[in-house]
Amino acid sequence: MGIWHWFRKQWAIFAGNPYRWLWSKIGGRPWTFITRDLWHKFEFVWIVGLVSLGVWLGHNYEWKSILIGWLIFSLGYLFGHLFWGKEYIENQQGK
Repeated sequence: MGIWHWFRKQWAIFAGNPYRWLWSKIGGRPWTFITRDLWHKFEFVWIVGLVSLGVWLGHNYEWKSILIGWLIFSLGYLFGHLFWGKEYIENQQGK
């Protein structure tokens, strides 16, 4: 099988259902479940990374743009908790 044949096959799978194609490339599960598992396994690393990102943003950008970004993130976080209120199940699979 040549590279062109492989590429055409991958493109056909991607064009048919891009989200499922992406799942097959990142572990066969939705990225939201993978991210949630990583958060629970490495919570300290995530917190240190996010605080470091906040410090970096605070030193390199104006406060107005940071506050707008924070507001957008906070709304997404709030809506995520309102609509994603299911119990945490480790290694949960998609339907």
